Amino acid sequence: MICVSLGRTRHKHMIAEHRHLAENGVQLVELRLDYIGRAIDLTRLLKDRPTPVVVTNRRREDGGRWMGTEAERQMVLRSAIVAGVEYVDLEADIAGDIPRYGQTKRVVSYHDFDGTPDDLPGLHAEMATMDADVVKIACQATTIADTVRMMEMVRQAKLPTIGICMGEIGMMTRILAGRLGSPFTFASYSTDRTLAPGQLNYKVMRDLYRFDEIDGQTELFGVVADPVAHSHSPLIHNRAFQDAEINARYLPFRVPADDLNVFIDACPRLGIRGISVTIPHKERALAYCTQAEQAATGIGAINTMIFDEEERIGYNTDYRAAMDCINAVYQAGRPADSLPVSHQSRRVLILGAGGVARAIAWGMKQRGAEVTISSRTEERAVQLAHEIGTRSVPWEQRHEVQPQLLVNGTPVGMHPHVDDCPYDPGKLNQLMVVFDTVYNPESTMLIKHARNARSKIITGVDMFVRQAAYQFKLFTGREAPSSRMREAIKEATSPVRLNP
Repeated sequence: MICVSLGRTRHKHMIAEHRHLAENGVQLVELRLDYIGRAIDLTRLLKDRPTPVVVTNRRREDGGRWMGTEAERQMVLRSAIVAGVEYVDLEADIAGDIPRYGQTKRVVSYHDFDGTPDDLPGLHAEMATMDADVVKIACQATTIADTVRMMEMVRQAKLPTIGICMGEIGMMTRILAGRLGSPFTFASYSTDRTLAPGQLNYKVMRDLYRFDEIDGQTELFGVVADPVAHSHSPLIHNRAFQDAEINARYLPFRVPADDLNVFIDACPRLGIRGISVTIPHKERALAYCTQAEQAATGIGAINTMIFDEEERIGYNTDYRAAMDCINAVYQAGRPADSLPVSHQSRRVLILGAGGVARAIAWGMKQRGAEVTISSRTEERAVQLAHEIGTRSVPWEQRHEVQPQLLVNGTPVGMHPHVDDCPYDPGKLNQLMVVFDTVYNPESTMLIKHARNARSKIITGVDMFVRQAAYQFKLFTGREAPSSRMREAIKEATSPVRLNP
């Protein structure tokens, strides 16, 4: 069950939003009384309440806004219990001072905004002795190991337990709370009213992750990145799973570079069957594979890992998708029975030296193209060119190459810097193919200039959907609903899209 947290400074707004949430199917609401302040009218807030509530009156040291005395704060909590609220949140250090009364269930809580205690099971055992109906531990995750420890503690708990790792690193503890055995998890009313670090809004939890339908049979996948909040992969994969009626979820995993090995080791224990790998992990992740497809080994990077018992199998669907996109644009208009297009001696200029640029450069070099790499960080271009066996030019000299195929593998032009362009529009012409791997927005400034120059184009959405479709098949063994994925990414990157 999802408990939506409400924190408003005025009673009428709290009441109105509570009713709105109930009308939209919310079954439990947390009333954050510390947002209202001292003049709290419990009768007004609780009379004819449309859902059960958790009453919380949080101190400032625990992330709240209470400005009154501690005695006043505890009196509000006692009054809520006397009023018969369904749940009351009591911090562990005061739980012994407030006795049980009536049918109100006691949520005994602990908060740490600096880190996660080393002995979580010991902390939990101590809190369980405080006449708790539910134990709630919310700590800041500083490493992925914190998140893994928290999830294992919740799974092993004998008493109903809510274990939350706050922050982006701990997002999976919120999404998988029900699967771990928690009686409920917390979400915000909307995107702009998050009351705790890493808290997701109710609509995302309900519609994208379908929280209440996650069970022990739900297969888990996700994207590994740092940062990860900007990724649209959870949207398109979860839409695809839903469309295909597959009991699976795709989660965002923020994994710092130094924690990658810890996360990969923990995946089988957490029930994660496959991951997409993106910045900054594509090259490093290859070293953690027990086997990898030939292309991934040649490229020196993966973007997909499948867990099969003890095996960790690496793939590079960026490479497959990019080659499909390039072949398709050159094959267009040719007879269906014609031989596959050849790229022998085709002049290719690749801007950038990251994971996508590496995959495309290797693929085109394997096909006999004359590949040139140019990056704003010249050392990276030189290194990549050396590894692939091609040449590089300084960024300032990129316009001297005169390519037949121009590939932008940099983030230049990506939202929010939509007015930036990595290449001089005056150098584009109708004989060129222009491939921009940026997918947000799809119509980047480079793509707009290429259309004006009558160049053939390949957009980042084309590649993104193709690589995701390949991943979907690796994850599930089934063909991906590519049209549904394309609809989802276009919806997500639309400039008129409203935040949930």
